[in-house]
Amino acid sequence: MPTKFHDDERVLSGVNVVTPSGVIPQGWIHIRNGVIFAVGNGEPPSDARIDVVPGWAYPGFVDVHMHGGGGHDASGSVEDVKAAVTFHGRHGTTAALVSLVTAPVEQLVTSLANIATAIETRESDEPTILGAHLEGPFLAHAQCGAQNPEHLQLPNGELLREFIAAARGNLRVITLAPELPGAMELIDVARSQGVVVAVGHTDASFEVAVEAFRRGATIATHLHNGMRPFRHRDPGPALAALASGALCEVINDGVHVHPAIARDVVDHSKFQLALVTDAISATGAGDGPYQLGGLDVIVSGGVARLRDSEGLAGSTLTMDSAMRRALSAGLSAEEAALASSANACRVLGELNRGSIEVGRRADIVLFTETLEIREVLIA
Repeated sequence: MPTKFHDDERVLSGVNVVTPSGVIPQGWIHIRNGVIFAVGNGEPPSDARIDVVPGWAYPGFVDVHMHGGGGHDASGSVEDVKAAVTFHGRHGTTAALVSLVTAPVEQLVTSLANIATAIETRESDEPTILGAHLEGPFLAHAQCGAQNPEHLQLPNGELLREFIAAARGNLRVITLAPELPGAMELIDVARSQGVVVAVGHTDASFEVAVEAFRRGATIATHLHNGMRPFRHRDPGPALAALASGALCEVINDGVHVHPAIARDVVDHSKFQLALVTDAISATGAGDGPYQLGGLDVIVSGGVARLRDSEGLAGSTLTMDSAMRRALSAGLSAEEAALASSANACRVLGELNRGSIEVGRRADIVLFTETLEIREVLIA
């Protein structure tokens, strides 16, 4: 379980500290009352408890696309929401959005209310639930993937307001297909209500996607997956996202995309990549039959696929694995830290977390030299 250090003072010493400006070798982090008080190298302060922790210190992971884990579907009860987030906390996720796939309206309303309750009843030593991400229902049939097509809808401002009310101020992100009638206007409605807009599950042309990002969308939901494929005469939404400077989610599990995709996004800008899990309830729970949004899913060899079509249905990825894969693909420690924490925080306006800097929350993942998790600190 993550470790609570509120109202305490602690110095982590002898650790390679991954900061936004690079790695401090054999550095130290001074934590006071749950906040990073100082960071440096050389001799650590001597007026606080000093723990020598050889290895690496990364900022706590921020997963902005997670559907479940540890056998728990986060669209279920309040207890399921908390249990799923807690499972991912053991893998370094100190803050997460809870993502909901397309479902009947009444079910989405209930799930949004449960997420709000989970946020309101959170204990201080639990990972932070940043809010809800509606991955639907305003998506394209042609790219619905593992979204139940029976419940897809055209963009509807009144329905969005109903979702916002159900979430009690905790609806943070909505994914939509910008080519649908009314989608551009819905971007305006969402932004006016403080909801971040993502482009995904879309068959939009490059031009339409560029207009959506110009209109105010700032995220590409799982880049290259669930979207019109890139072609040299029809580059589609993926290139539009990269060219527009959007935050590009990548499911870096070696199945959804080639390992070079993470490197490609970083080559555009190290501030654009967001490693996400898209994890479903099967994550950490083993192979077998599961459900996602009312659709039957079979997990075999850790890969989740729809029973009927064998299309990918989320993942069984955790953020620590996604980060290690990014490093194996050639990302630097600094780039991997940005991609697993700070980049998403910037887009969500969560500026008090996501990096190891003075004044930030002391959400930190401590790794051994071989990048196995040693400890997870939450504030």
